[in-house]
Amino acid sequence: MSDSINDALLEMFIFETSQLLEQLEQVILMSEAELNYSEETINEIFRIMHTIKGSSTMMRYGEISALTHAIEDLFSYLRQGSKTKYSFSDLNDLILDCIDFIKIELEKIRNNDKADGNAAGLVNRVKDFLSSLMSNTGEESEQQDKAKVRIFSAVIHFQEGCEMENVRAFAVIHNLKKAAIEMIYHPRNIEVDPGSVEIIRRDGFHIYIKTDKTQDEIEDRLLETIFLKKLELAEIDEETYSMGFPAEVTADSPDISVQDAENGIEPEKAGAAVRHDKTVSAAPGEGSAENKGRYGAERHSAIQKQSIISVSVAKLDRLMELVGEMVIAEAMVLQNPDLEGLELDNFNKAANQLSKITSEIQDMVMSVRMVPLSATFQRMKRIVRDMCKKLNKEAQLEIIGEETEVDKNVIEHISDPLMHLVRNAVDHGIETAEERLLAGKPKEGKITLEAKNAGSDVHINVRDDGRGLSRDKILEKARAKNLVTKNEEDMSDSEVYKLILMPGFSTSDSVTEFSGRGVGMDVVVKNIESIGGSISIDSENGSGTQITLKIPLTLAIIDGMNLQVGRSIFTIPTSRKRYLMKQ
Repeated sequence: MSDSINDALLEMFIFETSQLLEQLEQVILMSEAELNYSEETINEIFRIMHTIKGSSTMMRYGEISALTHAIEDLFSYLRQGSKTKYSFSDLNDLILDCIDFIKIELEKIRNNDKADGNAAGLVNRVKDFLSSLMSNTGEESEQQDKAKVRIFSAVIHFQEGCEMENVRAFAVIHNLKKAAIEMIYHPRNIEVDPGSVEIIRRDGFHIYIKTDKTQDEIEDRLLETIFLKKLELAEIDEETYSMGFPAEVTADSPDISVQDAENGIEPEKAGAAVRHDKTVSAAPGEGSAENKGRYGAERHSAIQKQSIISVSVAKLDRLMELVGEMVIAEAMVLQNPDLEGLELDNFNKAANQLSKITSEIQDMVMSVRMVPLSATFQRMKRIVRDMCKKLNKEAQLEIIGEETEVDKNVIEHISDPLMHLVRNAVDHGIETAEERLLAGKPKEGKITLEAKNAGSDVHINVRDDGRGLSRDKILEKARAKNLVTKNEEDMSDSEVYKLILMPGFSTSDSVTEFSGRGVGMDVVVKNIESIGGSISIDSENGSGTQITLKIPLTLAIIDGMNLQVGRSIFTIPTSRKRYLMKQ
């Protein structure tokens, strides 16, 4: 394949694998409360791992492929309906460790470093877990007879705007390769022929596959296709198969997609054969009741209505810069001193229309860059879970307002501060179960993440129902570090609480993995203030603490006010007006 296709394939692999890992992590954390995996959850985990295994194998990342293959085998056993009892907590810890390993490898790949991690230890742990399950039920690893050979015809239609349809078709073929005895597809030279993209968009990607797998197994593999819009799958007979493709291409061929000259197949005829009436079944959600029952009409309808395309963040940033330049250029024209004193009715009307259009374009570009806080908030569940296990505490994370949207650049600046605040809430705020019961509280603590709009700002609250802040303890620590600069009796509770934001301040009596070094809260403040935000603290000793982050919706637009001094006009950001008032 060419370098451009390799680069596009690598970018797609990183993006889609990252998305699947986030999805997998959330599935596991959501199942924690039930202390068991539902059949639907097991199937979802299996399919995610199968997809990552196929794509990592295609990209030749052997360690990721080996690890996901082992997990796939484990959940393949679980989805057979085995009643073997197992430690749900141990399995969760194992899968989350595997996710962390893959994330680290992806980060190396993203940074153009070598993915040199060794997954052997994790692979052995997964295999040992599977062996223990199988030994408990007395099952043998090789207990199934060879299934009969079947032939299927499949037509795949990708969602509009997904781009790189030929690369996605190549991934489908690679995913099916190990399940196939023989396989033929059209269009053929998908890796090297750019024209195959238009053929796939117009006619779909057609596949004939001879296999010893069942229709459900082939269907499961095909449904893992990313950006799948519609799937047509049917079992056909040998006669139809041989009539459509006179020559065979085996799944073991070194390059099964470039055998046209060798096999004498004309693309037009191949396409016509695949579109034979006998080979095409009803689309998912359309036609027979069996199809509707398996796929679900609602799911298919929802997929068909999607019209989303991926856009490079760099392009959005450039577009925002150009819109900013356009706004400045508009102001230079409309506020040109040469226009003073002139009565230009037509010009003013045109200028008002231009201002309206410019404002709408600016708002639209801004909305494109806005993303919900849900992904950032959901990541905090893993932090709360892991810290509770290490600190022997019990706490649940409640999320409110995760649909609130802010600029992508703002989210990048607040992710680390938010993580630090949640860690502090678990470490310093939430008591152990024994302490909470003695204090008359439920043994399980509660941490709340809440986001809400407030004009041109967003308020994010990190709230816990733990022990709260002690005014006396804070003052004692601050006094020892010479951080108190005024009479302690004259300081309000709010002023005392803000002392914990000073560099080097820590209320922890000992240094641990999570706290005690006095590094963190001052960094949180710097990060928040660097984007024009602010932080406030409210606490009640014994009842809990709330830390509120006030952040701007966006960094791309700054509201300002004009001040005229003599003949000079100055524009001052309104976010700085409080400092002007103090001076």
